[in-house]
Amino acid sequence: MKVLLRQNVYKLGKIGEVIDVRDGYARNYLLPYGIAYQPTEANLKRVEDEKQRYLEELAKQRAEIEARAAVVQGKEITIAARANEEGHLYGSVGPAQIASILAEDNIFVEVRDIDLGEPIRQLDKYDVKIRFNEDISATIHVWIVPTHEEGEDEFAGSVETPASESAEETDE
Repeated sequence: MKVLLRQNVYKLGKIGEVIDVRDGYARNYLLPYGIAYQPTEANLKRVEDEKQRYLEELAKQRAEIEARAAVVQGKEITIAARANEEGHLYGSVGPAQIASILAEDNIFVEVRDIDLGEPIRQLDKYDVKIRFNEDISATIHVWIVPTHEEGEDEFAGSVETPASESAEETDE
């Protein structure tokens, strides 16, 4: 049976295509759920109008996704993690931690969209790719730094005071 698709159907066809499917599939699924129509002249015109609205909506969504990717592109975030003297983390940093840090800056991304490969287990700077769409992505820079816990002598001398503050303290 030939049917006219009203929407994109995975592994079947795209909106506006006339395809040949088994009679039962058309009668029991495609036609009752409004996924397809009988291919008449009136339905061809109707689906062509639906396709135009769909393409306009798709273009609008793509523009919004590109704008989100432009905001995220090149952003640098810092994550403090516990590490030993060699720089190996006691745990690891994964996509969930990166997504939560971005959410603090009102940049919301799905955890599954963060392409990390494997969890980060070393102090360093990493370039992390975020996929917004099949062909739209952005790269952020993630700095993994050691935590500064109280009582650690290792970081005691790493904080420097600005020259203007230290000069004021010596004058008094």
